[in-house]
Amino acid sequence: MTSPPAPPTRRRLAGPVLSPWRGGRGDASGQPPVRLTATLCRSEEQFAALAADWEALRSRNRSATPFQSHAWLWSWWRSYGRRGRLRVVLVRENGRLVAAAPLMLVHRPLPVLVTLGGSISDYQDVLLDDSCPRAAGALARALHTAFRSAVVDLREVRPGGAAERLYAAWPGVSRCLADSVCLELPGVPMAEMLRRLAPASAKRTRRKLRRIDQLGIEAHDVTGERVPEAVRTMLRLHERQWRGKGVTPEHLRARFGSHLVRATATLVEGGDAAVTEYRIDGRVAACDVAFTSPDLVCGYLYGADPQLREQRVDIATMLLRHDAQYAAATGRGTLSLLRGTEPYKLRWHPVTAANRRYLLARRELAPALALLASQVAVRELAAGALRERPGVAAVRAALGRR
Repeated sequence: MTSPPAPPTRRRLAGPVLSPWRGGRGDASGQPPVRLTATLCRSEEQFAALAADWEALRSRNRSATPFQSHAWLWSWWRSYGRRGRLRVVLVRENGRLVAAAPLMLVHRPLPVLVTLGGSISDYQDVLLDDSCPRAAGALARALHTAFRSAVVDLREVRPGGAAERLYAAWPGVSRCLADSVCLELPGVPMAEMLRRLAPASAKRTRRKLRRIDQLGIEAHDVTGERVPEAVRTMLRLHERQWRGKGVTPEHLRARFGSHLVRATATLVEGGDAAVTEYRIDGRVAACDVAFTSPDLVCGYLYGADPQLREQRVDIATMLLRHDAQYAAATGRGTLSLLRGTEPYKLRWHPVTAANRRYLLARRELAPALALLASQVAVRELAAGALRERPGVAAVRAALGRR
């Protein structure tokens, strides 16, 4: 940014939030000294223009997922962002982007910085360049300087996520809390996956797989210009599938559909997502959107014609077979079933991978951080009590995979 650095207050942080500083010295070969600079981006136009630098950084952050991609976050902001609330902290080393925290200011009623992506993102995180050991500390200092009157609330951080390093480097007060539970399976073909089941369960599953094959259901990858329409078809099938049942309301809203179509088209083009249509005699009977990273495949959302269940098709098994085969064929070691512990997931004996929630604040904001942590605890207690109510477990079991 061309304007001079502004004081780090809530009202105006348009320029660098930290003065440039040297993180090392040049050597005998004439290499220049390491120079780290941090800025706060509040401009939607500037955030939109960050795509190339953002994706280069994400490629150097092994733990990052498509939920941290520029395509996903920028599209989410277009659908869900609130004008004037964008707060993206950027750290550069000699001009190269090495850390980024995509945040938005909210009031609950205290000022809190939350991660872009919101509740529709199963994994949230910051980005840190794995090749830059100074990145975590520099981002921590930038956040600490920039946000003097707000708590930073980083939710749904996958184990091993970059926010773990940020949390370790934080100079103020902090808390680590449990967040949603995700379930994971190894990225192996279905034949090997069946060995995880008890003999009787494996036998029933093989019968279900034969039924899928007998009906002639074929999986087809969707790419290029066909992706947007395939995603719209998936959303229509998703609505039909859950009509009159406990569908997630957000999945039926226009803003969600617009976001998912935009983001998925870009992610498929970049190799970070796969859209699969399941056809019977050329007719699309189901469609699935899965996200991928170097070590991970996760089925995000699907839609299926209700007639499939009438034809005794186990849709979850059909999708799992395809995603497992895709993970195995591409060398991705983990198949994530994402958030939730529904019975159809548990029958495969998955590994539990609990997401974390990191609260960060300056020391003078310790009371605000403690208040936020206590509110989280109260909500968890209330949610636990609700889950124990008669009938709730049966409803959750009936919903199955989204």
